Amino acid sequence: MRATLSVVRRLLASNKISFIVTAAVALCATTSGDSAIALSNGNYTWLLAVMTPFFFVFYDFRKLMYLGASKKDFYLGSLMGYGILALLISLVNTGVHLLIDPLNRAQRVVNLMDVCGWMENGALVAFLQQAVFLFLVMIFLHVLLSMQPHWYGWVTDAVLAAIICVFTPIAPLRGLLAGFFGVVMLNANAPVHIAVCLALSAALAAAGLAVLKRKTL
Repeated sequence: MRATLSVVRRLLASNKISFIVTAAVALCATTSGDSAIALSNGNYTWLLAVMTPFFFVFYDFRKLMYLGASKKDFYLGSLMGYGILALLISLVNTGVHLLIDPLNRAQRVVNLMDVCGWMENGALVAFLQQAVFLFLVMIFLHVLLSMQPHWYGWVTDAVLAAIICVFTPIAPLRGLLAGFFGVVMLNANAPVHIAVCLALSAALAAAGLAVLKRKTL
């Protein structure tokens, strides 16, 4: 366990670029004062969840392997790191939405927590829903990126591209795609949303472990 915690610390410490870029974008992004709708700066904190798996998979894995860490410790450390970051991002965005967004009285501020319907359940539940969703996103990206050097990674890319290209223009299939996102993201039903995100995260984590066993330097 101590080795895994050391991996977590190294992963988070080496993720400085993601933190810096996310902070810069979140602090500097502005919406025109002429617009009736303003985007909440808290939305941009999600950028950290998108960037982090790239560093964990393409930079930290090789570095930690050379330092003598085991694949098991790397993977458990990655999952713990994603959990910590999911909670952190959700906490920051929730705080921005509750404390900073109301200060803009001239425009209607749009935050993804409202768009997804999570705030209908109160701030605490919305915080949890956002955290489990971001955790799911990071694990999905981690597994997808880990597969890229292998043939099954290319197949997965092709399947995902085909789903987007085929399902989007065809109304019945587009409805299925919208329904999927309606369950994993745009879902105000907190128990269902949290359960689905955790179940998918567990399934992806198991798939990621299988991929990691084949992964080499």
